Amino acid sequence: KPGTVHYAVFGIPLSTPLGSVQLDTNKAPIQIEVKSYPYAEQRLKVTNQDYVNPNQSQLDRYAQEAKEQNDVYSSFTQSSWQALPKFIRPTSGKFTNSFGRKRFFNGEERAPHSGLDIPAPIGQKVVAPADGVVVQTGHYFFNGQTVLIDHGQGLISMFCHLSEIKVEKGQHIRQGETLGLVGKTGRVTGPHLHWGMSLNNARVDPQLFLTTTH
Repeated sequence: KPGTVHYAVFGIPLSTPLGSVQLDTNKAPIQIEVKSYPYAEQRLKVTNQDYVNPNQSQLDRYAQEAKEQNDVYSSFTQSSWQALPKFIRPTSGKFTNSFGRKRFFNGEERAPHSGLDIPAPIGQKVVAPADGVVVQTGHYFFNGQTVLIDHGQGLISMFCHLSEIKVEKGQHIRQGETLGLVGKTGRVTGPHLHWGMSLNNARVDPQLFLTTTH
Protein backbone atom coordinates (compact mmCIF):
# COMPACT_ATOMS: atom_id res chain seq x y z
CA LYS A 1 0.00 0.00 0.00
CA PRO A 2 1.16 3.63 -0.43
CA GLY A 3 3.82 4.69 2.05
CA THR A 4 4.86 1.13 2.87
CA VAL A 5 8.60 0.53 3.08
CA HIS A 6 9.99 -2.89 2.24
CA TYR A 7 13.36 -4.18 3.40
CA ALA A 8 15.42 -6.95 1.84
CA VAL A 9 18.12 -8.84 3.70
CA PHE A 10 20.84 -10.73 1.87
CA GLY A 11 24.26 -12.12 2.66
CA ILE A 12 27.63 -11.38 1.09
CA PRO A 13 30.14 -14.28 1.27
CA LEU A 14 33.45 -13.61 3.02
CA SER A 15 35.20 -14.58 -0.21
CA THR A 16 33.51 -11.83 -2.27
CA PRO A 17 36.10 -9.61 -4.03
CA LEU A 18 36.17 -5.96 -3.02
CA GLY A 19 34.38 -3.52 -5.30
CA SER A 20 30.95 -3.10 -6.81
CA VAL A 21 28.45 -5.97 -6.67
CA GLN A 22 25.15 -5.98 -8.53
CA LEU A 23 22.02 -7.16 -6.73
CA ASP A 24 19.24 -8.09 -9.16
CA THR A 25 15.68 -7.32 -8.06
CA ASN A 26 12.25 -7.58 -9.67
CA LYS A 27 12.29 -3.88 -10.54
CA ALA A 28 15.86 -2.79 -11.20
CA PRO A 29 19.42 -3.85 -10.31
CA ILE A 30 21.07 -2.30 -7.25
CA GLN A 31 24.79 -1.63 -7.00
CA ILE A 32 26.45 -2.36 -3.65
CA GLU A 33 30.02 -1.54 -2.70
CA VAL A 34 31.89 -4.33 -0.90
CA LYS A 35 34.58 -2.88 1.38
CA SER A 36 37.34 -4.45 3.45
CA TYR A 37 36.95 -5.16 7.16
CA PRO A 38 39.85 -5.65 9.59
CA TYR A 39 39.03 -9.17 10.79
CA ALA A 40 41.38 -10.39 13.50
CA GLU A 41 43.63 -13.44 13.27
CA GLN A 42 43.11 -16.59 15.31
CA ARG A 43 45.97 -19.06 15.85
CA LEU A 44 44.96 -22.46 17.15
CA LYS A 45 46.90 -25.53 18.22
CA VAL A 46 45.28 -28.83 17.22
CA THR A 47 46.77 -32.03 18.65
CA ASN A 48 45.38 -34.32 15.93
CA GLN A 49 47.34 -33.44 12.78
CA ASP A 50 44.67 -35.13 10.63
CA TYR A 51 42.50 -32.06 11.22
CA VAL A 52 45.22 -29.85 9.72
CA ASN A 53 46.43 -32.03 6.84
CA PRO A 54 43.85 -34.77 6.21
CA ASN A 55 44.77 -37.85 4.18
CA GLN A 56 43.03 -38.63 0.88
CA SER A 57 40.34 -40.78 2.46
CA GLN A 58 39.51 -38.01 4.92
CA LEU A 59 39.51 -35.42 2.13
CA ASP A 60 37.08 -37.57 0.13
CA ARG A 61 34.83 -37.83 3.19
CA TYR A 62 34.96 -34.07 3.71
CA ALA A 63 34.13 -33.42 0.03
CA GLN A 64 31.01 -35.59 0.27
CA GLU A 65 29.94 -33.95 3.53
CA ALA A 66 30.52 -30.47 2.10
CA LYS A 67 28.30 -31.34 -0.88
CA GLU A 68 25.52 -32.55 1.42
CA GLN A 69 25.65 -29.35 3.43
CA ASN A 70 25.88 -27.13 0.36
CA ASP A 71 22.75 -28.79 -1.04
CA VAL A 72 20.95 -27.68 2.13
CA TYR A 73 22.37 -24.16 2.02
CA SER A 74 21.36 -23.82 -1.64
CA SER A 75 17.75 -24.80 -0.97
CA PHE A 76 14.92 -22.30 -0.61
CA THR A 77 11.77 -22.98 1.39
CA GLN A 78 8.83 -20.60 1.32
CA SER A 79 7.81 -19.31 4.74
CA SER A 80 4.72 -17.57 6.02
CA TRP A 81 6.64 -15.05 8.15
CA GLN A 82 6.46 -11.44 7.00
CA ALA A 83 9.55 -10.21 8.87
CA LEU A 84 12.77 -11.73 10.13
CA PRO A 85 12.14 -14.08 13.07
CA LYS A 86 13.30 -12.82 16.45
CA PHE A 87 16.18 -15.12 17.30
CA ILE A 88 17.31 -16.11 20.78
CA ARG A 89 20.70 -17.43 21.91
CA PRO A 90 21.00 -21.18 21.30
CA THR A 91 22.97 -21.75 24.52
CA SER A 92 24.30 -19.74 27.44
CA GLY A 93 27.88 -18.54 27.56
CA LYS A 94 30.03 -15.66 26.44
CA PHE A 95 30.12 -15.10 22.70
CA THR A 96 33.57 -14.92 21.17
CA ASN A 97 33.57 -12.33 18.39
CA SER A 98 35.09 -14.83 16.01
CA PHE A 99 33.09 -14.47 12.79
CA GLY A 100 35.37 -13.77 9.83
CA ARG A 101 38.61 -14.33 11.71
CA LYS A 102 41.58 -15.46 9.63
CA ARG A 103 42.46 -18.83 11.11
CA PHE A 104 45.77 -20.62 11.41
CA PHE A 105 45.90 -24.24 12.60
CA ASN A 106 49.33 -25.29 13.84
CA GLY A 107 50.73 -22.33 11.93
CA GLU A 108 49.00 -23.18 8.61
CA GLU A 109 46.40 -20.79 7.19
CA ARG A 110 42.93 -22.18 6.59
CA ALA A 111 39.49 -20.79 5.66
CA PRO A 112 38.13 -17.83 7.68
CA HIS A 113 35.81 -18.65 10.55
CA SER A 114 32.22 -18.57 9.32
CA GLY A 115 30.29 -18.64 12.59
CA LEU A 116 30.21 -17.82 16.28
CA ASP A 117 31.87 -19.89 18.99
CA ILE A 118 30.25 -20.13 22.41
CA PRO A 119 32.47 -21.86 25.01
CA ALA A 120 30.31 -24.00 27.29
CA PRO A 121 30.56 -27.21 29.32
CA ILE A 122 29.92 -30.58 27.71
CA GLY A 123 26.28 -31.57 28.10
CA GLN A 124 24.83 -28.06 28.28
CA LYS A 125 21.57 -27.75 26.34
CA VAL A 126 21.50 -26.25 22.85
CA VAL A 127 18.10 -24.94 21.75
CA ALA A 128 16.57 -23.78 18.49
CA PRO A 129 17.02 -19.98 18.20
CA ALA A 130 13.84 -19.77 16.09
CA ASP A 131 11.13 -22.03 14.68
CA GLY A 132 12.14 -24.27 11.81
CA VAL A 133 12.54 -27.74 10.35
CA VAL A 134 15.53 -30.01 10.95
CA VAL A 135 16.92 -30.57 7.45
CA GLN A 136 20.18 -32.38 8.22
CA THR A 137 21.92 -34.17 11.06
CA GLY A 138 25.17 -36.09 11.04
CA HIS A 139 28.65 -36.66 12.39
CA TYR A 140 31.00 -34.74 10.10
CA PHE A 141 34.79 -34.82 9.89
CA PHE A 142 35.52 -31.20 10.78
CA ASN A 143 32.19 -30.15 12.32
CA GLY A 144 31.58 -33.20 14.50
CA GLN A 145 27.98 -33.95 15.45
CA THR A 146 25.93 -31.34 13.62
CA VAL A 147 22.32 -30.17 13.22
CA LEU A 148 21.01 -27.88 10.46
CA ILE A 149 17.66 -26.10 10.81
CA ASP A 150 15.77 -24.45 7.94
CA HIS A 151 13.92 -21.32 9.12
CA GLY A 152 12.50 -20.56 5.67
CA GLN A 153 13.29 -18.00 2.96
CA GLY A 154 16.84 -19.34 2.50
CA LEU A 155 17.79 -18.86 6.17
CA ILE A 156 19.61 -21.88 7.65
CA SER A 157 21.12 -22.36 11.13
CA MET A 158 24.02 -24.74 11.83
CA PHE A 159 25.06 -26.16 15.21
CA CYS A 160 28.37 -28.04 15.39
CA HIS A 161 30.61 -30.06 17.74
CA LEU A 162 27.64 -31.44 19.70
CA SER A 163 28.11 -34.30 22.15
CA GLU A 164 24.59 -35.53 21.47
CA ILE A 165 21.87 -34.84 18.91
CA LYS A 166 18.29 -34.75 20.25
CA VAL A 167 16.35 -34.27 16.98
CA GLU A 168 15.77 -36.10 13.71
CA LYS A 169 15.78 -35.00 10.09
CA GLY A 170 12.34 -33.76 9.04
CA GLN A 171 11.32 -32.82 12.58
CA HIS A 172 9.57 -29.50 13.15
CA ILE A 173 11.15 -27.65 16.05
CA ARG A 174 9.94 -24.61 17.96
CA GLN A 175 12.04 -21.79 19.34
CA GLY A 176 13.58 -22.80 22.67
CA GLU A 177 13.24 -26.56 22.17
CA THR A 178 16.37 -28.66 22.74
CA LEU A 179 18.17 -29.83 19.60
CA GLY A 180 21.33 -31.22 21.19
CA LEU A 181 24.02 -30.89 23.83
CA VAL A 182 27.31 -28.99 23.77
CA GLY A 183 30.33 -31.16 23.03
CA LYS A 184 33.81 -31.22 21.52
CA THR A 185 33.43 -33.50 18.49
CA GLY A 186 35.25 -32.78 15.24
CA ARG A 187 38.07 -30.24 14.92
CA VAL A 188 38.07 -28.43 18.26
CA THR A 189 40.46 -27.21 20.93
CA GLY A 190 37.87 -27.52 23.70
CA PRO A 191 34.13 -27.89 24.36
CA HIS A 192 32.00 -25.22 22.70
CA LEU A 193 29.09 -24.63 20.35
CA HIS A 194 29.81 -23.40 16.84
CA TRP A 195 26.71 -21.53 15.66
CA GLY A 196 26.66 -20.71 11.98
CA MET A 197 24.03 -19.10 9.78
CA SER A 198 23.57 -19.11 6.03
CA LEU A 199 21.35 -16.73 4.09
CA ASN A 200 20.78 -17.84 0.50
CA ASN A 201 24.05 -19.81 0.61
CA ALA A 202 26.15 -16.99 2.06
CA ARG A 203 27.58 -17.45 5.57
CA VAL A 204 26.59 -14.51 7.77
CA ASP A 205 27.24 -13.45 11.36
CA PRO A 206 24.55 -14.95 13.66
CA GLN A 207 24.81 -11.95 15.99
CA LEU A 208 23.14 -9.82 13.31
CA PHE A 209 19.92 -11.74 13.87
CA LEU A 210 20.04 -11.14 17.61
CA THR A 211 20.46 -7.36 17.33
CA THR A 212 18.30 -6.58 14.29
CA THR A 213 15.29 -4.38 14.99
CA HIS A 214 12.18 -6.08 13.61
